[in-house]
Amino acid sequence: MVKVGEIFEYLNRLAPVSLKMDFDNVGLLVGDASERVSKCLVSLDITDEVIDEAACFGADLIVSHHPIIFGAVKSVTAVDLVGRKIIALIRNNISAICMHTNLDIAGGGVNDVLMAALSAQPQRWLEPCGTDENGNAVGCGRIGELESPMQFESFLKLCKTALKANGLRYHYAGRPVKKLAVMGGSGGSSLMDAVNAGCDTYVTSDIKYNSFLDAKELGINLIDVDHFCTENVIVPVLADKLIAEFPDVEFAVSSVHAQTARFF
Repeated sequence: MVKVGEIFEYLNRLAPVSLKMDFDNVGLLVGDASERVSKCLVSLDITDEVIDEAACFGADLIVSHHPIIFGAVKSVTAVDLVGRKIIALIRNNISAICMHTNLDIAGGGVNDVLMAALSAQPQRWLEPCGTDENGNAVGCGRIGELESPMQFESFLKLCKTALKANGLRYHYAGRPVKKLAVMGGSGGSSLMDAVNAGCDTYVTSDIKYNSFLDAKELGINLIDVDHFCTENVIVPVLADKLIAEFPDVEFAVSSVHAQTARFF
């Protein structure tokens, strides 16, 4: 019989909570570590629809990337966006484990999977973001290289297809793609790290207007693939790891959660 706490302990080995960034909130955020798990749903986020899906599936647990509880919670009511989700989880006896920036940073985590999806080999992290429990430096994002240069238009098609994006925002600096940097999620503030590393292309999301202007003046290709698309690549990979580790638990990837942003 597998318990919620055992699944959390395994996830903590894959992506130690100690790696999380200071602002983050990760771990077992809703539920009881001693509860039995026979079915588990894996999703990037815990939305109302995902909770309904988990309840219909008969899940005892949801494993997600983004935390269901992020800021301070001063009340839990049905009229509050977070509160109603917590109530629904408890009402359906569903626990929630959330692994966020620690899963971004960890080896084999979001950024390594994102780089692999773009057919590039990761070489090192993009920027330092702290130390692990042993005092070793750890970093956010990844720098890597394609096996051979690719024309920018072909690389755009690869990004759209591999990351299942319904549209891209980009600046083309007139350079083919060979050495690139990636940052799952919001990574516009790390543009200079990609430039200083000698990258010709930077793939991330949530890029602000000024970052596109900077990319034009700095001569680097910049691609915004949407927050969901740059991170959701980890969900099926994480589910496969959980399936291999806990064969007695039925795992499923959310089929209702998808990219929210649309392009007209």
